[in-house]
Order: sequence, then C-alpha cells, then structure tokens
Amino acid sequence: MMAGIEPGARLPAMELNLADGGVLDTASLGKAVLFFYPKDNTPGCTTEAKAFSELAGAFAELGVAVYGISKDSLAKHRNFIAKHTLAVPLATDHEEAGLSDALGIWTTKKLYGREFMGLVRTTILTDADGRVARVWPKVKVAGHAEEVLAAARAL
Repeated sequence: MMAGIEPGARLPAMELNLADGGVLDTASLGKAVLFFYPKDNTPGCTTEAKAFSELAGAFAELGVAVYGISKDSLAKHRNFIAKHTLAVPLATDHEEAGLSDALGIWTTKKLYGREFMGLVRTTILTDADGRVARVWPKVKVAGHAEEVLAAARAL
C-alpha cells in the first residue's frame, strides 16, 4: 500500500472544495468512497465518473458518500458534471501538498517515454469511523464501481 492509505489508517485532515460550492472535509468522513482520477473529460475518467454516478443511489442507500477527486479546477469540474450529467460531487485537489500529494498518488508517470506529474487512478473506501477500509491502487475502470459497491455492502 501507499504511505498514509493502509487499511485502518485515517486520511490526512484536509478540506477540498467541491464543484457545488461545498467542502469535503476528510477529518469528518464516515462511510465514503473517494475515487481519484487523472483528468476531467478524458475517456477513462468519464467512464469511471459515469459508472459511479449510475450507482450513486445504491451507495446512498448504504449511507456511503461518493466523491470524485482530481487536480482539475472547480470550473472544469462544473463543466464535466454538466456535460455528462454526473450524480456524484467532484472535489478539486489542485493545491500543492494536497491530499493526493500526501497519499503519494500524485507522482511521476511515464507515457511514450515522456515523464510528467500525474495522478494515479486510486479509490479509497472509508468505514463509519472514517478509517480506510479498503484501497484500490492503479484502478482499471471496467467493472470498478460495481466492485467498490460490493465492498461497501460488506462494511
């Protein structure tokens, strides 16, 4: 596991701004899914956000909040939500030394021999006490939201 996100650990206490004007406070999380994704309006990220949106009602019935998090701006998040009719709130983690930095999932990536900073697609499920219950590192999008829902049902 990556530093700071082992099962049983608490997430670093941080506040992230939500596209709807609210705040995601990691210190007051109960049962929640935090899915970190690289970039709004890209194919894999759109598929993932839409899959979690389709299951938003099922998560809500379990009392599990769902949040999508990337380094994109609030304006980009609002556009992404409107364009794809997303039903899950999106938070921005654009601050340097933000949550994804603290969790070690904002890191150097390689694509076609080029190195750049990027977000590793990662999902975290927290329990009723706000402790990490499960972590999915380097997520593959197909079937992922359903897998997370199954884990949430087992909490």
